[in-house]
Amino acid sequence: MDVLLLIAAIVLILLGVAGSFVPVLPGPPISYVALLMLHYTKYAMFTTQLLVVFAILTILVTLLDYVIPAWATGKFGGSRQGRLGAFAGTMIGLIFGPLGVIIGPFIGAFTGEILANKNANEALRSGVGSFVGFLAGTGLKLILSLVMMSYFLYGLFS
Repeated sequence: MDVLLLIAAIVLILLGVAGSFVPVLPGPPISYVALLMLHYTKYAMFTTQLLVVFAILTILVTLLDYVIPAWATGKFGGSRQGRLGAFAGTMIGLIFGPLGVIIGPFIGAFTGEILANKNANEALRSGVGSFVGFLAGTGLKLILSLVMMSYFLYGLFS
């Protein structure tokens, strides 16, 4: 049974890192499940404190991934409507798969700014802000997944 759990955990840790780039896959939660699976084998033992910290970080980064594009829209000069549009675009984009999640916040922020009677340049700047926010969220997911992968590898080979 330990071998099967180990194989599944290896697949999941790789999927977790890939999920940091592929918007449809929730990278950090998948990586966390891989850590848990490895923990329950004879190959590695993690402290409860470490698992709790990673659980909290996983929840935090997952939530931030939905909020950061709207926040970045505001930092790039977006109005309340632009921030709401970026958030709505993120949620609607989930329906359309990876491409929808990437361009949804941009389109939502742009549309929100146009509806707020901003000119095209201001709307475009807000859309760029939402895209920068998307990239920041992706970076956070990747960093957390890679850190969990390093603990996974350390636990496996130590």
